[in-house]
Amino acid sequence: YLFVSATLQDVVRRFKKRSRPWSSFATKNAIQLNDTHPSIGIPELMRILVDEEGVSWDEAWKITTATFSYTNHTILPEAL
Repeated sequence: YLFVSATLQDVVRRFKKRSRPWSSFATKNAIQLNDTHPSIGIPELMRILVDEEGVSWDEAWKITTATFSYTNHTILPEAL
């Protein structure tokens, strides 16, 4: 969790330095999740946007779903 949170906080910090609107966050930042790690990044980005940045829940969810992508390279059922 620590590394995921620190990374996302840094991504948000760098984004804010450019004074861009939140609506452009996903066009400037893409985060790829492979298999199950680090899927904690999804709720953590929501937490940062809603709790720390004051973004509405609906807008934060829109940003988060546009920012993250998922790839599964494992075909074993127990890994899904």
